[in-house]
Amino acid sequence: MTFDEILTNDDLLDALYDMHFNECTPIQAMAIPPALEGRDILAVAQTGTGKTAAYLLPVIEQLINDNYPQDNVNCVVMAPTRELAQQIDHQMQGFSYYMPVTSMAIYGGTDGVTYEQQRKGLKSGADVVIATPGRLLSHINMGYVDLSKVSFFILDEADRMLDMGFYDDIMKIAAHLPKERQTMLFSATMPDKIEKLAAGLLDNPFEIKLSMSKPAEKIKQVAYVCHEEQKVPLLQSLFRKDNPERVVIFASSKQKVKELTSMLRRLKLNVAEMHSDLEQKERDEVMLKFKASRINVIVATDILSRGIDIDNIETVINFDVPREEEDYVHRIGRTARADKEGRAITFINSKDMLRFNKIEKFLENEVEKLPLPEGFSQGPEYKILSVKGKRKWRGRSKNHSGKNSSTGKNSNTSSEKTSINRRRRRKKTSSGGGSV
Repeated sequence: MTFDEILTNDDLLDALYDMHFNECTPIQAMAIPPALEGRDILAVAQTGTGKTAAYLLPVIEQLINDNYPQDNVNCVVMAPTRELAQQIDHQMQGFSYYMPVTSMAIYGGTDGVTYEQQRKGLKSGADVVIATPGRLLSHINMGYVDLSKVSFFILDEADRMLDMGFYDDIMKIAAHLPKERQTMLFSATMPDKIEKLAAGLLDNPFEIKLSMSKPAEKIKQVAYVCHEEQKVPLLQSLFRKDNPERVVIFASSKQKVKELTSMLRRLKLNVAEMHSDLEQKERDEVMLKFKASRINVIVATDILSRGIDIDNIETVINFDVPREEEDYVHRIGRTARADKEGRAITFINSKDMLRFNKIEKFLENEVEKLPLPEGFSQGPEYKILSVKGKRKWRGRSKNHSGKNSSTGKNSNTSSEKTSINRRRRRKKTSSGGGSV
């Protein structure tokens, strides 16, 4: 299905053409039509499937075609992190390029000047406000935010927001919204707490559940079966042997991230850490340096596993096996983007064997177990405990064997002739689809 088949606004279609988006992804094809009909949406789809366009495009088309009032906040989009809020706002600017639709990203960790810009934007009424729950609630509590005219309420990465403890904040924000509104909830997973949230916010929703995609075929997935105390020497060995660049290492805790970062710095590596203890400015600086190749290695918690687009990551190392199959896919999905090749390496200790076996069952493929480097003592045998506690032997590791802010309105008003030329060009040329 193409966007021309489900959207009618020529200016919106022109913007999509300029962004090289023509064909819808499955989530877009399934969500946009009922959203345009005003239905509430409950969608379960993993990161990277095109959810941003699935909810922003029908909102933009309705704002323009149905002449929603200006100088009001007409749409609120909730996101778990500042980085994701900025990304959504960036996409919003592209989609609305030829239309007088305003957007603003609201998030914490800013200075007084930015806070004042956010305050002014909220008071004047940006069409679409993209916000983290805590910071938006902070502005609401100051008494100058009017959400009484909001027609669209969207929650992106809802499961992650709940994992971060935002349930109460979300419900407090919802209490300031009109009861008559369109609500869309997007989540990568559907635990009981998401069903509870949906029951409290959605009215007879149109439900979409896309099965989770497998990792990209161009990701070379391997694993080492090792004792916990062998993990650090193994990591050191990998860097000394291959000197990999553009690497993201995932660890299970903030403390472990800090320890690994210190260790890698002693190896004279250009490394930085990423976790929730960092100030927002520090996190932004790390991302900018990594994107500019001034940092080659990031050691991170799962704060970096979802919703962040970073190109050219060559290797993902799972220092610790992730808790869920979805987390594994999200982590290693940071590499092999844009049809490039990538590598994912996982360290498996004896306690994590059952967890990794569940990942392999989800992948429907056994990940290759590499022998430990020469000089290492033998690692544990790779065995799986069944539900009844019986052991099923799967093999063994060998010794030496043995992963706008304020954007404001784009007031570029093209002449009628320019607009017609864009439409003719769009109709004559067929571009490949994209995932936003």
